[in-house]
Amino acid sequence: MTIAITGASGQLGHLVLNALEGRTNAGNIVALVRTTSKVAVKSIETREFDYTKIETLVPSLTGVETLILISSNEIGQRVIQHRNVITAAKTAGVRTILYTSVLHADTSVLSLADEHRVTEADLRSSGLSFTILRNGWYTENYTGSAGAALKGGAFIGSAGDGRISSAARADYAQALAVVATGPGHVGKVYELAGDNAWTLSDLAAEISRQTGKDIPYRNLTESDYAKALIGAGLPDGLAHAVAGWDIAASQGALFDDGRQLSALIGRPTTSLAESVAAVLKKSSE
Repeated sequence: MTIAITGASGQLGHLVLNALEGRTNAGNIVALVRTTSKVAVKSIETREFDYTKIETLVPSLTGVETLILISSNEIGQRVIQHRNVITAAKTAGVRTILYTSVLHADTSVLSLADEHRVTEADLRSSGLSFTILRNGWYTENYTGSAGAALKGGAFIGSAGDGRISSAARADYAQALAVVATGPGHVGKVYELAGDNAWTLSDLAAEISRQTGKDIPYRNLTESDYAKALIGAGLPDGLAHAVAGWDIAASQGALFDDGRQLSALIGRPTTSLAESVAAVLKKSSE
């Protein structure tokens, strides 16, 4: 079986490559990337693959049986980009697509969910076999702000007491590798999330505990949080989107207690404490 991964040089994609190497021969794996030189694993075949360059898609999918379609990071362009890939996969003879959607995409109030809903519908009408992995939030989405919290003396956000069932990217990557290399997953939709939900107050308390500093959580209105993010250098549109995602989190959009992720990977998901420790260690290196 030949398994190809789109976005293989990205934050999730390179972890999927690593996870696949532990489950199948490197000769069965194809890394699909915009720039082939960015793939560090030399034992894996790399092919040029740009969601927007339709002429590159079909040739790069030749001989591929299972395609891991990691959703594009270009919000607002995802529907057409994913549709390009699905169309090319049909033409190239791909049998199965594994797609990374978003948690509870069918009912989610997250603004991100709209594009995922369309792609899920496109997959269902494509005639191809598919598995949809609805990924919850990556813990790194929040722990990445630990440095700014330490510098500013508080962790800020607008998620209130919303419970966040996040997991580490590596957990989601392992789930993709399990589904790509094992039987019994075709046609299934997995709601993937961390085992233990937490709030931003919990995150601030964990940063405080591990650093010995008093870092409280300061909850802001959506507009004030967006302004703070813009002040920190985020583009206007992205800042307002991030603030909106926090509001959705306060409404339960990032919570799930089904534990389907840990069931798939056969171990507990990475804890909040482990993720905080990892980011603090990295920042000190």
